[in-house]
Amino acid sequence: MLGSAEVIAVVLPEHLQRLLSQAEEQRQSGCRGRYAPSPTGRLHLGNLRTALLSWLITRLQGGEWLLRLDDLDTPRNRPGAEQIILEDLSWLGLHWDGSVLRQSERRGLYATVLSSLRRDGLLYPCRCSRRLLADISAPHGRSPVYPGFCRPLPPQWGPEQGRLPSWRLRLPPGELQWSECLGPDGCLDAGSEVGDVVLRRSDGLFAYHLATAVDEALLGVRDVVRGIDLWHTTAPQVALMRCLGSGLPRYWHVPLWTDSQGERLSKRDGGMGLPALQQEGHDAAGVIGLMAASVNLVPEGSRLSAQELLQSSSLEALIKYLGSKA
Repeated sequence: MLGSAEVIAVVLPEHLQRLLSQAEEQRQSGCRGRYAPSPTGRLHLGNLRTALLSWLITRLQGGEWLLRLDDLDTPRNRPGAEQIILEDLSWLGLHWDGSVLRQSERRGLYATVLSSLRRDGLLYPCRCSRRLLADISAPHGRSPVYPGFCRPLPPQWGPEQGRLPSWRLRLPPGELQWSECLGPDGCLDAGSEVGDVVLRRSDGLFAYHLATAVDEALLGVRDVVRGIDLWHTTAPQVALMRCLGSGLPRYWHVPLWTDSQGERLSKRDGGMGLPALQQEGHDAAGVIGLMAASVNLVPEGSRLSAQELLQSSSLEALIKYLGSKA
């Protein structure tokens, strides 16, 4: 679904146009899903349930399931976290197709897209400090919309006082819309609810929205399964994919798994990962049963492999339960 915002299409180099064309053929011809954890620590049970749901939704449609490591934020990456993630997914029987994709190995693609966006006037430099933006932030709720302080200024791309600017996407006014499989289709106003998001940080690192949108576009991902906490991040990614002339994925924003106090699970908790469950005597079949029971696919106390869950599940039942929680 395309929104009404008049997003300007960027002119991409020929090799990227070919990749986009191939990706669109992939998106139209078959289901391709992906799971994209960041190697910033061990996956907790909520992360692993999202991986299971992503794998299950993709496999129930006979599709390919890709594993992509979102490892661009190098200061936050933890040594050994990547290997642990791969081992945990394999232990659960959630096997991916092809080689592991790492965003750190795709920096050339992101740089080429950034250069094209900048050349076509879709980016502008921003020198607002975090402190300034924090001072104007609301005390609660999601991240505030950038007020556009630097948007009308003459673009100065070089360093000032030893500091480079961040680069923001210049969004035109209008609505950004996308397809949701578990609830009403998404729609946010570009000006008042999204704002001009950062695509390259002032420290030179490529930002989350850029890398995610470029990868969904160039990999031909059709189904994006992720937590409902990422719902608002969809709009700027949709805007960027439209700038690239890409088709859009379908989004499955699944409910978060909470603890007995109603608090969402976090990597900071530490105790809700596989080691704690293994110490309690759970094997892979027990953990799969625990996660599947939490979304009403099997009775509580069930023990089964990921493949057995796949054989006994239906996409309709999954949509019915998850949709009721959306």
